[in-house]
Amino acid sequence: MTENRSLLPQNRREFLLFIAASAVVAPATRAWAQQLAASHDAVPAAAKDFLQVMDFEEAARRALPPAHWGYMATGVEDNLTLQTNMEAFKHIGLKPRRLVDVSKADLSVDVFGAKWETPIFVCPVGGQQAFFREGELATARAARAKKHQMILSSATSTALEEVAKAYGGAPWYQLYMPRAWSDTEKLVKRVEDAGCPVIAWTVDLLAGRNTPTATRFARQDTRNCIACHVNGPGTRVHNPMYEGLSDTRTNPPEATWEYVDRLKKLTRMKVLLKGLDSAEDAKLAVEHGADGIIVSNHGGRATETLRATIDCLPDVVQAVGGRIPVFVDGGFRHGTDIYKALASGARGVGIGRPYIWGLSAFGQEGVERVLEILRAELTLTMRQMGTPAIRDITPARLARTQTT
Repeated sequence: MTENRSLLPQNRREFLLFIAASAVVAPATRAWAQQLAASHDAVPAAAKDFLQVMDFEEAARRALPPAHWGYMATGVEDNLTLQTNMEAFKHIGLKPRRLVDVSKADLSVDVFGAKWETPIFVCPVGGQQAFFREGELATARAARAKKHQMILSSATSTALEEVAKAYGGAPWYQLYMPRAWSDTEKLVKRVEDAGCPVIAWTVDLLAGRNTPTATRFARQDTRNCIACHVNGPGTRVHNPMYEGLSDTRTNPPEATWEYVDRLKKLTRMKVLLKGLDSAEDAKLAVEHGADGIIVSNHGGRATETLRATIDCLPDVVQAVGGRIPVFVDGGFRHGTDIYKALASGARGVGIGRPYIWGLSAFGQEGVERVLEILRAELTLTMRQMGTPAIRDITPARLARTQTT
């Protein structure tokens, strides 16, 4: 398997060179392929030498076997919503103000009475030991070192209690709700007993999803995976958060807004709903007592909506009218992207794939470098925009263009 994987980067470079030399593709596409091919062999050997977040993508691709790469890197159906999440930022311009004192920058925000040093938080990503041997523990240590809020996935490959020790306190917890309500009660109690202040119920996968591209990558993986996936390829190796429950299946398809009411009554933790992207659902979230919303399409891994989260965000913010905080994730790769979300009303902005790229290639050091880059880029953008504090960032600093 190692020998086959070593051929993949070279084959990719040859394909890019072929595109760059082709007379039948658009000039812009040829230029793009030429640029990628030129940078192909220039992947730094140390995380500290990476200059942009996107540079980590190729490093992660080289580090991971096809099945693990496909699980993380792809979306649903034709991967168009995944691409739209990133493309949408190109249609939002910035309107800077000049001659403002920007000698100091204040990135701090207040979230449920706690002060975050930065609005950038670490999104929940399941099964992180598939990307690096220390998995969630490396991510937790990095988030702690760089002082970022972390949300731990229910699909974690390391138990919450262990992650909390590495993080220096209980993180926020993302909930994939068990099918049986009695199991939900047990799991939520465990999370609350661990000290988690916030639980974020993911509601955008209750009907399942279609992931053909990830399946194709898995079929390319010729390794013998029986040592880890004892019940066959595609099955979870270890579900530490679901041990002791009557049924390890999650995402009850019959769930309605009544379940939000029940979840609120079940716990003292703040309850967020993750996966909303419409004004209608945002209003219902407020009516049913949700403490916050995470605008998300699961990184383009839920439904092929062709709607970017940055474009959905303003409607949700307007619908809640400041009554509860709104967070967002999906496609954020630059400090300017994060700035655009803050200007659109987001209280915090979540990062997913980028830190997993760093984790895959360099472990904790890679995650730290990704967070360091994004924080530095956001700081620079705020100063250049004449808005040195988060409170100064408003929709007036954006210029949205119409797309067809």
